[in-house]
Amino acid sequence: MTKEELMRRAISLAVENVANGGGPFGAVIARDGEIVAEGVNRVTPNHDPTAHAEVSAIRAACAKLQTFDLTGYEIYTSCEPCPMCLGAIYWAHLDRIYYGANQHDAAEIDFDDVFIYKELAVPVEERQKQMLRLLPTEALAAFNAWREKDDKVAY
Repeated sequence: MTKEELMRRAISLAVENVANGGGPFGAVIARDGEIVAEGVNRVTPNHDPTAHAEVSAIRAACAKLQTFDLTGYEIYTSCEPCPMCLGAIYWAHLDRIYYGANQHDAAEIDFDDVFIYKELAVPVEERQKQMLRLLPTEALAAFNAWREKDDKVAY
């Protein structure tokens, strides 16, 4: 499939998902023009705020391929990824992101991620959601255990 065909599939998934009670977002993960996994936004039907199309597609691809590393794959998403999805895309090591609508288009239909984008640039102490550090020394126990683990799988 061409890049345009893959994007059309992501858009088609988004349109179909609206009819099926989900949000207007779809995503496809592909390699060399072949679809490996698809995902749609199921936030409200699944009562899961993390069930965005991109995250759903990443989960499906990783389960199918039995890996957490999607290096060599690309994601086609009907809309510019929100900060959560963008983070997931980076953690999954996808090579490239193709998107249709952008964050401003999404804001016009009340999916306003601009607040989160702005909030990430604000110092922790000044964010609208209060963040308080608690037991930092004790929290390092898990990090020390990881550091000392000989058979860990780095990611």
